[in-house]
Amino acid sequence: MVSQNVVVPDATTGIITVSTVSNSSVFTPSAQKPPTAPGHISISKKKLLKSLEISGDQSQRLNSWVDSMRASSPTHLKSLPSLSSQEELNSWIKRHPSALDMFERITEASRGKEIVMFLDYDGTLSPIVADPDRAFISSKMRRTVKKLAKCFPTSIVTGRCIDKVYSFVKLAELYYAGSHGMDIKGPTKGFSRYNKDKPSVLYQPAGDFLPMIDEAFKQLVDKTKSTPGAKVENNKFCLSVHFRCVDEKKWSELALKVRSVVKNYPTLKLSQGRKVFEIRPMVKWDKGKALEFLLESLGFDNSSDVFPIYIGDDRTDEDAFKLLQERGQGLGLLVTKFPKDTNASYSLQDPLEVMDFLRRLVEWKQVQQ
Repeated sequence: MVSQNVVVPDATTGIITVSTVSNSSVFTPSAQKPPTAPGHISISKKKLLKSLEISGDQSQRLNSWVDSMRASSPTHLKSLPSLSSQEELNSWIKRHPSALDMFERITEASRGKEIVMFLDYDGTLSPIVADPDRAFISSKMRRTVKKLAKCFPTSIVTGRCIDKVYSFVKLAELYYAGSHGMDIKGPTKGFSRYNKDKPSVLYQPAGDFLPMIDEAFKQLVDKTKSTPGAKVENNKFCLSVHFRCVDEKKWSELALKVRSVVKNYPTLKLSQGRKVFEIRPMVKWDKGKALEFLLESLGFDNSSDVFPIYIGDDRTDEDAFKLLQERGQGLGLLVTKFPKDTNASYSLQDPLEVMDFLRRLVEWKQVQQ
């Protein structure tokens, strides 16, 4: 990859950033500039959004939206008939066994290869909480991730903005990919042997969208301020509308408000996660592309000696799981207590199990040295 870097020290986080211009095939033309005309929203897996784009009875479409909001809520998953069957549960666990139970198999598969770690934040390193501004990482988890980063190149890939996640994690030795991978910065220390020519990296494929996102943020704040419990979060290159504290009776009202704003921005796309609406630029970039970019930056683009492990809990992490499947390298680990459609190979139930897995990985690595 041919690139030119400009080093810029970040006084707030202590992270060095380097503006990277690349001719890599990873960066498609559409990833560099926002579309000039409305395009097709590539979200076929989200039937809800598709139904909102076609003509028909608005009430029926709204009901579909609210049903999807219920289905994505962990508190409702228990009541879904298709998930209550013990037979189905056993079948799902058989297809996606616990990464703790299969730890030896995972480490055996990685022998002779360099493990590179990718971690989601909310629901993976920290529990899902009512107030997203209080999704603090525990001191034990922080120490575990710090030890992990001493053994393997480690990245946090999150929908949050980098500054917010860094204020939670406070580890300068990590790579950070915020805004669902649309804002990437590297560490100030650690693993220089992997990227001697690039002490840090920065890539922002949606930079031209910033004024539009700020404008949409103000409109969403204004529209949703009358809905108790709704919270709009500006993640710099994307927006999140949290409804985890909104009364379920108000969900349909909130859905209409969000939709009424987003429809005015045809180059922004709307998707849904765990009790959150996500508004992102319509560029060919996601957590999978961020993973690919980070592997390339570490010198593992076309290497067969790398073993990426990605751990995440939400729909947006599926892009990374799918990429690992397509590459035929590494593994995806889904954090969930309930069966879900996923491209991940293994599962972990909650952040406590994530921490146990990371601890065991560190101990295993230390024995190998």
